[in-house]
Amino acid sequence: SLFEHLGGVLPVADEAAFNVLSALTGTLTTHYSYLATLTSWTVGHGIDPDEADRYVRGLFQGVGRSLSDETRSLHQLAADLETPNGNNERIRTTWFTPANAGALNKALDDLLADL
Repeated sequence: SLFEHLGGVLPVADEAAFNVLSALTGTLTTHYSYLATLTSWTVGHGIDPDEADRYVRGLFQGVGRSLSDETRSLHQLAADLETPNGNNERIRTTWFTPANAGALNKALDDLLADL
């Protein structure tokens, strides 16, 4: 009952499933650091820090709202946002490479092993 007021609960089958989901919570501050890095990059290119912060927050608040559309998978949400050969596709394919995704998977696996 208490947790329903804090955003809900997701019952899990066992401790192993709980640990998998707990490992995911270890990515939250990484997300904020990612946003801070985007903001710093923007400031480094001459944008006022307050404007850069406001712009990055606005972009990703929109992303957060789009997550409420559970009729589309996360892959579909990404695909719907990309223009072929456009800016989003370029950053995704040059920065979030299979090696980068593999490093994230390894970090999560290592955390899960410790849990």
